[in-house]
Amino acid sequence: MDSGATGDYPSLPWRTWSNMTMWGVAGLCRAFLSGLCHAEVHGGEAFTELLDSRLDPSQRTKGLITVSNHISVRGWNTLLIKLILRPLSFFFTMGQVLPTHRLAHSPFGGLGQPAITQAIRLLSKGPFPVDHHRAHEELQKFSTQNVCVDPFSDLAVAYTTNGDDAHIAPSAYACNSHSWVHIFPEGKIHQAPRKTMRYFKWGIARLILEANECPDVVPMWIEGFDDVMHESREFPRFLPRPGKKVSVTFGPKVDSEAVFGGVRSRWQKLKAKIEAADAQSQSLPVGVLSDELLNNEKAVELRKEVTLKIRNLVLDVRRSRGLPDEDPKEGLVETWLEEGPKREGHMKDDSWVRDI
Repeated sequence: MDSGATGDYPSLPWRTWSNMTMWGVAGLCRAFLSGLCHAEVHGGEAFTELLDSRLDPSQRTKGLITVSNHISVRGWNTLLIKLILRPLSFFFTMGQVLPTHRLAHSPFGGLGQPAITQAIRLLSKGPFPVDHHRAHEELQKFSTQNVCVDPFSDLAVAYTTNGDDAHIAPSAYACNSHSWVHIFPEGKIHQAPRKTMRYFKWGIARLILEANECPDVVPMWIEGFDDVMHESREFPRFLPRPGKKVSVTFGPKVDSEAVFGGVRSRWQKLKAKIEAADAQSQSLPVGVLSDELLNNEKAVELRKEVTLKIRNLVLDVRRSRGLPDEDPKEGLVETWLEEGPKREGHMKDDSWVRDI
């Protein structure tokens, strides 16, 4: 049977399941927000025009990154399905979510994990072939455990995040060149009375610095979803609270070359210098870095610089909503280290934090 899978597109059944998942989740979220809440969208027309201009994969010349604060789960129906299907990775891959490990909880987390590699490749011009020997090994696991590869085709498109799982590699398909990637750089749900943000993690910087072409960037600001699903809510926790005012504000598309061109140039020069002296670095594929490139002091400083630029762009959108400026200390790692060993729950600054 012809599955419809090629090097350009996943199999037809896979695309069908993915579309059903995406539209189903979106439809339920929209029904709740439109029917039972007071929802507002600001700057949506320009963002929709941008998405429309990217519909044809062959016409896209660069990737797109949207970045926002993270104040709640992405919608009540997502939470319900997550509770029901928590052991299953299939649902989340159908929803185009990259499996990510948190370094605080897993040795497989951090800047070098495969989720970052996949995101960099999705923002670049693909397709990017996977290691076929390893991929076939991962495909063999599909019959014995719940892994997330394309069961409808015989293409070798699997990758692993920890050596024990297998996931479809979206960057292996040409249709996913210069894709749209959304990221929550805070890394945690953060609900603060003053609507401030935590510091941003450096993964966002790798996406900006290492994509083959500098991606377009659209910063966003989300409000009110913490009232719908606040971390302090009591029974029944799984039900959203209706009647709340929620809003999503899209900032203008950033002039990426003006904002990031200089720092990308410095990264490329540093990378070339390290690769010239390190044979291991030279042979690595797109999105994979040697230990030297990951940990080099100058590379770390470049990631800090890019991360601060991104955070300031989100703060600009926050400011457009009439909110007062944050204390600059809010964006520093050192500020949040003062939380101590407590990682989530009701924090001493009266905010609520939850790992995801």
